[in-house]
Amino acid sequence: MLSPAHGGTDAIPGRGHKEPAKEPVAVGYGGAVSTVDADATAAGMHMLRRGGTAADAAIAAAAALGVTEPFSAGIGGGGFFVHYDADTGEVSTLDGRETAPAAATDQLFIDDETGEPLAFGEARVSGLSVGTPGTLQTWQDALDRWGRFSLGTTLRPATRLANRGFVVDETFRSQVAGNVDIFADFPASAELYLPDGAPPEVGTKLRNRDLAETYRLIAKHGTDAFYSGEIAEDIAATVQAPPVDEDADRVVRAGELGVDDLADYQVVERDPTLVDYDGLGVYGMGPPSSGGSTVGEALNILENVELSADDETSAMHHYLEASALAFADRNRYVGDPDIVDVPLAELLSQGFADERACELDPEQAAPKPVAPGSPDGEYVECGELGVTGEPDSAAGSTTHLTTADRWGNVASYTLTIEQTGGSGIVVPGRGFLLNNELTDFNFTPTQGDAPDPNLPGPGKRPRSSMSPTIALDDGEPFLALGSPGGATIITTVLQTLLNRLDLGMDLPDAVAAPRLSQLNNAATFVETEVIGTALATELEEFGHSLSDAGEIGAVTGIEFLGDGRMQAVAEPERRGGGSADVLFPARR
Repeated sequence: MLSPAHGGTDAIPGRGHKEPAKEPVAVGYGGAVSTVDADATAAGMHMLRRGGTAADAAIAAAAALGVTEPFSAGIGGGGFFVHYDADTGEVSTLDGRETAPAAATDQLFIDDETGEPLAFGEARVSGLSVGTPGTLQTWQDALDRWGRFSLGTTLRPATRLANRGFVVDETFRSQVAGNVDIFADFPASAELYLPDGAPPEVGTKLRNRDLAETYRLIAKHGTDAFYSGEIAEDIAATVQAPPVDEDADRVVRAGELGVDDLADYQVVERDPTLVDYDGLGVYGMGPPSSGGSTVGEALNILENVELSADDETSAMHHYLEASALAFADRNRYVGDPDIVDVPLAELLSQGFADERACELDPEQAAPKPVAPGSPDGEYVECGELGVTGEPDSAAGSTTHLTTADRWGNVASYTLTIEQTGGSGIVVPGRGFLLNNELTDFNFTPTQGDAPDPNLPGPGKRPRSSMSPTIALDDGEPFLALGSPGGATIITTVLQTLLNRLDLGMDLPDAVAAPRLSQLNNAATFVETEVIGTALATELEEFGHSLSDAGEIGAVTGIEFLGDGRMQAVAEPERRGGGSADVLFPARR
């Protein structure tokens, strides 16, 4: 049993508060929250009941996810916040992506002795992989712009949750189990997540009193406590001298992130991406996220194709081929726009998409990886191919939440610490894991002789796949959604949109439908449910090579049904099922 000062687990029966119910769909009025976790949804709903905005609810829910979903998100990471303002009708985006230290170079993940790139596992579990966290400053900036409550007020539900504990479910236990070897090598990680030396049992209660105290400190002193105070000093010390167990055999390399990097961190307000699809304005996150540009380009390509539920195989074939083309362009051109020149306007132009669409064969899958196009503004019927494309990985874990309030404001927020469990390193005495976000950089150039936009550099933000999305119909909110899942975030959001807009599904069915994901790889990732179906057989006849990926993504979203009604939707089964709620349920 752990020390009461830090954390621990207790059996539940007869103790504690009543656990919130978990429902994947809710319809009603006055505001809505959808997350992957019932406690987080309850925290967001608490703010709505107090008269809070969508931003207040989003921050409260995100802080709670830092307690109950700490292996996917938390104040040791970063994310992207997309917001619709009902007063102005404007969609705004906040870039809270982590940044590389000022001392970083393009050799960040190159072994000094061998000159070869580090193995991913060695790079991940190290101080080298930790970027300056942006999550907490994102929360403050969002509240400053669109909130009614202080950061301290929005942190209260999560602080109580961390202090009293929450029920361990199978998803939590399995994520700990997947990190046992890593957590065991760091005393602070082991103390918190390996009670009695093993993952906590399902049905027990886990407390994180160190995180509760960290939240209290931030509530009292503001974000300065994190970015320039004692927490900053602890983060820098942890990165520069990772606190490895003396009996561990693991080589854990030190990083160079320092207190000055934390003090200099800034959230950036960026213009959203925008494409028109089926008469909707689809807004997303621009670079350094590749979510908005890749979803947007794929939608533009698919404007050239008639998608119908009457021919599911054709619809899925074109969806997969458009995804591959858009990913080829993503990999070649997208990086941190403050450091590299990203041809974003061209990537999102219909002319460029039409040029790329000429590569679509309605009856045959192209060999993968396909090559990127040339977004040069000179559109021809069929453009010449560029340099050889590079495949992408589906690795990574994240979380997404969606909120709306009584005034019509909407927030779509994706946040992460990268791998499930991040770097694996809990900051001693602080109760949160540090990210391994810098492994989202390419370790070595991947584009042949062409410039690589995603190599490490001082203060640079690594490319992301996070795709928080808001779609407007004639300027009014129609749908907001997002997902975790590494690079498959992009395809999950894209497929869910197509399910809803083209294939005749309502939002709950669009979210629940089996997923397929083409990342410009030789293999198309599909969920287990797809394997062995008639659809799978027909796609293979088209030339698609299918690979069982188990489970893909975990969507949350809100659709606006008219007459003030909102339908909040979360996964019915993936990740153990999500949690949706509304302020005033509609009568059935």
